[in-house]
Amino acid sequence: MSERTATIQRDTSETQISLSLNLDGTGEARIETGVPFFNHMLELLTKHALIDLEVQASGHHEVDYHHTVEVVDLVLGQALTQVPGDRIGILRYGSSLLPMDQALARVAIDLGGRPYLVFGVNHAERKIRDFDLGLLEEFFRAFTTEGRLNLHAAHLYGKDVHHAYESIFKGVAKALDMALSRDPRVA
Repeated sequence: MSERTATIQRDTSETQISLSLNLDGTGEARIETGVPFFNHMLELLTKHALIDLEVQASGHHEVDYHHTVEVVDLVLGQALTQVPGDRIGILRYGSSLLPMDQALARVAIDLGGRPYLVFGVNHAERKIRDFDLGLLEEFFRAFTTEGRLNLHAAHLYGKDVHHAYESIFKGVAKALDMALSRDPRVA
């Protein structure tokens, strides 16, 4: 059984990112993007997908968080595609119906190589503190494109916007964990 790990370093004029991914981890997260709410969402993804993820990112936060979130999602998707094994022997599909207090998310993933995103979170609130929540749909769009996966994620109900996005990230994590699991019947 080969190690399913990848490490990527990406430096641009706007951001510097170092990312290491281990798909056969224990949920260990070492994440510092300079964006507290985004750190929290990535930590949830890591913990509930049982992957190990290390992200060190810096960017032009005095302007906004867009570039940091954008590059982290691109690099995370690229890392997923660079993991050795070309997805041979995995379950490929994963899904989750995940509650977070009063919020409920439905997520389905196909790691078959055809990128597509369907994303639905309908909330009047557009920010949590100074974080623009619209960046999270862009995060998943770039992740699906670079990670070559099909992702359907919907927040079904719940009034707390933090819990809405938390249920989405945890649901993606559980579906990803299922899809990446090895099928012992495949040689």
